[in-house]
Amino acid sequence: MAEKPVLVIMAAGMGSRYGGLKQIDPIDPYGNIIMDYSIYDAKQAGFEKVIFLIKKEIEEAFKETIGNRIGKYMDVAYAYQELTHIPAGFSVPDGRTKPWGTGHAVLCCKDLIHGPFAVINADDYYGREAFSLIYNQLASAGDDECFQYTMVGYELGKTLTENGSVARGVCSTDGSGHLTHIEERTRIERRENAIQFTEDGGATWTSLPADTTVSMNMWGFTESILGELENGFAGFLTKGLAENPLKCEYFLPFVVDGLLKEGKAQVTVLKTPDQWYGVTYKEDKEAVVRAMAEKKAAGIYPEKLWEE
Repeated sequence: MAEKPVLVIMAAGMGSRYGGLKQIDPIDPYGNIIMDYSIYDAKQAGFEKVIFLIKKEIEEAFKETIGNRIGKYMDVAYAYQELTHIPAGFSVPDGRTKPWGTGHAVLCCKDLIHGPFAVINADDYYGREAFSLIYNQLASAGDDECFQYTMVGYELGKTLTENGSVARGVCSTDGSGHLTHIEERTRIERRENAIQFTEDGGATWTSLPADTTVSMNMWGFTESILGELENGFAGFLTKGLAENPLKCEYFLPFVVDGLLKEGKAQVTVLKTPDQWYGVTYKEDKEAVVRAMAEKKAAGIYPEKLWEE
């Protein structure tokens, strides 16, 4: 019997922006955080197992904040992203504290994944439809002459904050809805009734249409990606440690983009009309709280997510 898709949540960076897990504010009166809503939506879509990718030092606080609660409703496993989890022959540079990036994060889950899986960020709200789309795709598609991967694409205008800039993967697709290229834009913001990005510290700005498809790091993979991530990691370290030892990161989209260029993978872009929510800045929290209250009032969520 084929393995059912599992959900991987990248949560190793949780708490660093807030000064600790205890500072992660609930977004409803029942103590739920954004991740509760993602897991609730994932469960409704058909996911039964979640793998939390965390740092070892936040394990106890993480289980208290969310892990133990979710363990009553889902099959839960833990993987750990550690700086020392690198191939033989390499060592962590003195002064390096930054994790090795999202590609390394997924690689750290290798021993726990035995079939198709979806990957999401811990602190982004993706919307119910996104989980249904990706689950159904993963449950029905498998590798053929090339790897069959998927991602959920959002409309750029629905992924912005009013409180500053955001980084997004800007996606190009062909006529059949397959990804041809993904480009990280690290500073996108609303400016004078337009959406624009800069790559030179604000000296020049380029406009993007509101309906541009962007990635919010919601990917769907077959198990084959794990071997590709492993095969590419040593090469990344050789180059990255020579050029930028303290900051280089092994990003998932870069690896996927490389596989597209080699013709080894095909990525189906599933488009969702859902509005993204997240707390990129502390000031974003109010909008998230309001949105979840409105969704409960509309019957999209029960008043209490995890009724005993």
